[in-house]
Amino acid sequence: MSEQQPNPYASDPSQGGQPGTPGPEGYKWGPGEASYGYPQPYPVAPAYQPTIGGAGIAAPVDYSAAPVGGAGLSLGDISIAGDQIITPSGTMPLRGAMWNATDFSRTEEKIPAHAIVLAVIFFLFCLLGLLFLLMKEKKTTGYIQITVTSGGRHHSTMIPAVDANTYPWVMSQINYARSLSF
Repeated sequence: MSEQQPNPYASDPSQGGQPGTPGPEGYKWGPGEASYGYPQPYPVAPAYQPTIGGAGIAAPVDYSAAPVGGAGLSLGDISIAGDQIITPSGTMPLRGAMWNATDFSRTEEKIPAHAIVLAVIFFLFCLLGLLFLLMKEKKTTGYIQITVTSGGRHHSTMIPAVDANTYPWVMSQINYARSLSF
């Protein structure tokens, strides 16, 4: 067995030393501040509610200055309300959101079992029974994945594909959400 050797760079000041201590040119290695790809802290509610004259009566809210946002839209567990995207993992700003959809569905076409039975039965009586083999049924299975990224957060959801038109419907909803994100 070999012995473990000590780290030759542990005391070298040019390598930055311990995590979080600045190295050359102010570079710090290790986990940094919250940024894109790192979990963001939850927004904190305001510490006070503005009141009129200190009497405890809430101040009227000027709704004319409220930002104009999108109408209600919901795709799976992702919802748009006003100028925010609401997900189970928290809210994200609607402005500048990146929307993507990936089709993980497939459509199979096969001859149903009753058509094969009818073809065999009617083949014995006349050759027209082979026309039953032209019967086809389509079955769509799978999911469509929707992802949204905004404000350093990312959320993904899956929508079941019920027929071949599910993906075009989801894309029309995504395009609407993209138009609201500008």
